[in-house]
Amino acid sequence: MKILVVDDEAVQRDLLSGFLRNQGYDVLTAANGEQALDVFRQEPVPLVILDHRMPGQTGDEVLVQMKALNPMVRAIMITAYGSVNTAVTVMKLGAVEFFEKPVDLPVLLQKIQQLEQQLEVEEDVAVVEESIDESPLPLKIVAESAGMKEVLSVVRRVAESPFAVLIHGETGTGKELVARLIHLLSPRADNPFIEVNCAAIPENLFESELFGHEKGSFTGAANMRRGRFELANNGTLFLDEIGDMPLFLQPKLLRALQEKKINRVGSEATIGVDVRLVSATNRDLKALSGEGQFREDLLFRVKVLEIEMPPLRQRKEDIPHLVDFFLERYTCGRNIRLAPETIDTLVKYPFPGNVRELENVVQRSVTLSRGPVIYPKDLPEEVRHHQATAQGTLSERLEAVEREMMLSALEKSGWVQTKAAELLDISERVLRYKMKKYGLKNNAGK
Repeated sequence: MKILVVDDEAVQRDLLSGFLRNQGYDVLTAANGEQALDVFRQEPVPLVILDHRMPGQTGDEVLVQMKALNPMVRAIMITAYGSVNTAVTVMKLGAVEFFEKPVDLPVLLQKIQQLEQQLEVEEDVAVVEESIDESPLPLKIVAESAGMKEVLSVVRRVAESPFAVLIHGETGTGKELVARLIHLLSPRADNPFIEVNCAAIPENLFESELFGHEKGSFTGAANMRRGRFELANNGTLFLDEIGDMPLFLQPKLLRALQEKKINRVGSEATIGVDVRLVSATNRDLKALSGEGQFREDLLFRVKVLEIEMPPLRQRKEDIPHLVDFFLERYTCGRNIRLAPETIDTLVKYPFPGNVRELENVVQRSVTLSRGPVIYPKDLPEEVRHHQATAQGTLSERLEAVEREMMLSALEKSGWVQTKAAELLDISERVLRYKMKKYGLKNNAGK
């Protein structure tokens, strides 16, 4: 990585540049702001180490002009006059870090290495997103969170290899989408992507599904049929839920992967196949192997490379962007939006069903919405109930449950207090007292 060191003190400039060159970095130097801007205009510099106080243009002024030329540049500000106000100012201008002189060189190096890794990940993400924009993927991949950016970075690197990939993650995290993305970015992109859901195929038909069969090879085999391996030849074979594959078939799968040859059911003829295997599971294959339910040698074969999908509760930054995508997809031209408090409720909900559950929540809320704005009361009860009871003291949680029960009864009764009181088996007087206590009002007219 190329780094520009800017400092009017020659000793400090030489110290930093010498240290960074010894660490293997390509270092450029400048003695003042004017020189720094000249170098910055001529050279592609992703990182600038900038002295805060210099004769002529200050570090602040130089950073503003550099950001105008390239908003993506990273800057580390260094000063002998450290203060909270100075730190706040330079951070607002876009500096990623602030060091006081004398600079702790090992700490500086650690920060630079972190930035270098971030830049590499963002470069990978940019390449992947460009490929997605040009492809017919069935669903947009949202990657605002660090976890998903790391996934896309890994996808870019593994896609170009010929090795088997295992995608591990909870149900609903988007494993199939990532498998399709690996195929899209691979040299096999122009060839078939064939999917097999190992949990959905009857055990007695599994071998035929994978390897095909000859006419008359078993009852019901009225015609010759090619299996998924043949259909995926020169392309990608995706085995979803591979942890559910029958034990008796695992040796045959292992042989097909090792020898790149298959036999249709009922035939002795050998057929050569060339497939790139991508598998997915929400189960612990190593634990299954220890229990004798998954062959260890097959595990090593399917898990040459591994991608771990983060659950939605660990990538909350992605939720508002996913909501926007699903709204666009399911509103069918209707002008519907989520109130800010609704987004807040969704972000705080843990989503055990992950992205698939969020999609269902948006679908349901849009379908049942009576107006252009979706409020928290329009969300499914389990989402609202979790929000009400997940935190606080026991007394606070009990009050939250009571409030939620009253709100539910009022909504079911159309805010007719007599009916709501009957549903709750309390008097109208108590109901009105509780409504005032909890600030319950009919917002249907909003």
